[in-house]
Amino acid sequence: MDFLASFHFLRPAWLLLLIPAGFLMWSVFQRSDSLRAWKKIVAPHLLPHLLLRESGQSGRWRPVYMLGVAWLAGILALAGPSWQMKPSPFSEDLAAMFIVIKVTPDMLARDIQPSRLQRGVLKIRDLLELKNDIRSGLIAYAGSAHLVMPLTSDSGIINSFAQALAPGIMPQVGDEPAEAIFLADQRLKKAAVPGSIILITDAIDRSQIAALEKIHQQGGVDVHILAMAAGPEVIPPPGGPPAAALDVDSLRAAARSLGGSLTVVTADKRDIESLSAKIERSISHVPAGDGRQWQDEGYYLLVLLALMLLTFFRRGGSVAVE
Repeated sequence: MDFLASFHFLRPAWLLLLIPAGFLMWSVFQRSDSLRAWKKIVAPHLLPHLLLRESGQSGRWRPVYMLGVAWLAGILALAGPSWQMKPSPFSEDLAAMFIVIKVTPDMLARDIQPSRLQRGVLKIRDLLELKNDIRSGLIAYAGSAHLVMPLTSDSGIINSFAQALAPGIMPQVGDEPAEAIFLADQRLKKAAVPGSIILITDAIDRSQIAALEKIHQQGGVDVHILAMAAGPEVIPPPGGPPAAALDVDSLRAAARSLGGSLTVVTADKRDIESLSAKIERSISHVPAGDGRQWQDEGYYLLVLLALMLLTFFRRGGSVAVE
């Protein structure tokens, strides 16, 4: 009963081919009947007694029958019969996270040593080490957002690209976190797996909060902010670029609008451990069925189709359509 309840076709439109295939099979069957001419002039009850058949010929499996079975198997395979969900062979396919990092001149401020940007890159490395069981991606933004690395299980390549980030390579100046969050959200939806977004930034302008809230209301995933800035009590060393001190209120308001949380950077790994726990909770709240797909069982019919087609390579196995 479970099989019948869940059985369906992934591509049912292909079943429409059964209509022309049926007419074509009927035409081929009629044309391949060697007794078609005799049936027009001999009574049906007399015809069997007038035929001379070799021993065993009456039960012969004709090529047209094989053609019909082959066509039926091919059409059903194209329609994609399915009755069970596709299992994921790798644990990292069950969840994903995107790391979004701000790459602007004020991220070069040295109130966080060695700088806000470099410390953010180090935190990315720590986070990837702690969350090595899920796929991760990287997005950098300034005046525009750019995909640095799509979802991958190779944390080493993400670390390499993160270390190469600098404000000078960004094509546009500015600060557009909403564009970056939208890009990360779209990539997670395309991957069709439960996920979370980590935003590494030193500040978010309050004018961006409305756009961020709109993204989350349209089905966006939770976004957890890692604040990469020190408070006003910290005096940065001379020679560094000027940058505003940590504004906890605006960052907390942005985190609420994104359905996530705010974590302030620490000198040890407490911030990353706390962030990792929040990511786990966000992913666990996503329904378990998200990201799972129905398994296409039509591939098994290709074996039957291949066996049927092999019979046409023997002598007398051809079918002519006039």
